[in-house]
Parts: sequence; C-alpha cells; structure tokens
Amino acid sequence: MTAAEIPVLCLPGLSRNTRDFNDLSEYLQSLGHHVIALDYRGRGMSEWDPDWRNYDLTIEGKDIDAAIEQLGLERFALLGTSRGGLHALAMSGRYPAERMAAVIFNDVGPHLEMRAIHRIAATLGHRMTHASLEDAAVSLQQTLGNQFPAFHLSDWRKFAGQVASENGGRMVMDYDPALAHQLASLDDATPIADLWDLYEKLTDRPVLILHGEHSDLLSEETCRRMLDTHPNARLKTIRDQGHAPVLWERETQEEIARFLEEL
Repeated sequence: MTAAEIPVLCLPGLSRNTRDFNDLSEYLQSLGHHVIALDYRGRGMSEWDPDWRNYDLTIEGKDIDAAIEQLGLERFALLGTSRGGLHALAMSGRYPAERMAAVIFNDVGPHLEMRAIHRIAATLGHRMTHASLEDAAVSLQQTLGNQFPAFHLSDWRKFAGQVASENGGRMVMDYDPALAHQLASLDDATPIADLWDLYEKLTDRPVLILHGEHSDLLSEETCRRMLDTHPNARLKTIRDQGHAPVLWERETQEEIARFLEEL
C-alpha cells in the first residue's frame, strides 16, 4: 500500500461537521488519497439523539469504531480537529500503529486550556438561528474575531456556510443545541484532564501538530511538550488563525500531504 492509498479519516470538533474538511479533502483527493469524514451523532447530517447524555466521548468512540469496521478500514491516518483529536488520543489504546498509522492533531493536545473550554461553553447552544448567511457570518465574526484577525467578510461567509445550513428560509447551526449540556456543569473548580498517558501511546507512529497562532485551547507550552515527548512529531503553526485552523489555505494542505506521503 502506498501512502496515497492510505485512507485519511477526519473527525471534526465538538459542534462541527464534515464540511470543515471539504477543501482539504478536495486537495488530498487530487493527490490520490481516499478521504473519509464522519459527523458525530447530533451534528451535521447525523440524527439528533433524544438523550443528550449520549453526546459523550465514550459513546461517540463506539460510533467511530462501528464506522471504521463498516468501512473496512484496515489501515488509516487520522486527522482530528479539537474534539476529533481527543478521540484520536482515546483511540491510541484501541488501534495500534499497524491500524492507525499516523495522527494529525488540529489545534488540540493532551492538555487543554480551561479558559477556552469556558469560552466555548458560554456560546454553545446559543444563537442557533440567523436570518441569513450574512447575519450568521457577522455573528461568527463578533464571537471569533480575535481568533481569526485576518479573516475578511468573505471568509466569515464561507465559515458560516460550514457551520450552518438553510432551513425554512433561515440559517440554522448544524448541531443539536442540547449538546450544550455536556459543558454546562463546568466551573473553575473542574479539574483539567491529563491525557499525556494516551499521547505516549502514539510515540510509535508519526504525529503532526497543527497549531493556530492565536489559539486559546492549545498553548505553545503544550506544543513544546508534545514535541519533546514524541520522537517523531512535527509542528506546523498556522499564522493569523486561532481555534481551530480552518484548513483552507494551500500551505497547510501541502504540509499535511507531505506528512502523509512519508508514511
């Protein structure tokens, strides 16, 4: 199997969906890669779960395992954005290097900054409906402008088209607002999960870390430790972007392609 024949499995962020990978998928497919992206339950094109407690990493992990089995993925590289990277860490114990050949972390790691979690919790499930694509774009700019200071209005429109879709003449965010219950109980006393033991299980396979320059979730300190504790990890810092890098620009896409070609 050549590198170009190794499927790339893409897992999105907490409230995000497979459209986040459209541009990257088009580029990688032009190079011969097979790209698969999954919508978690309650997001994108997947049905909403009547019990919000099932929007859980463990249950989602079982869904991912079922998809891998159904798709017959014997060997694959995994690209995880934010929550998708947490799934990659959890999968480190379930999938040896012979199966999950490499991992690309898109602005996530074994240590998360709680200030970012609180920021996400404060907006999750709110402002779900907008009068138009333009209104959705403006709302995103107001919320995330400091994470993406170089974005123009056209970028915010494109971003809005990824996270929301038209429904009844309005733009509606593409996730179940009940997802907010997952973060509702967090407070300043909530302990920060230590996932370094899971990251260490990935030291037998290559790792690429994508870090948004303005990210408030993945710190430079965590990136340095990820490099120091892994013999085959590399870091790509993406300028003028925060959490999480959108993977639109060719420079980042080419870095991902080079990483995959070396497998």
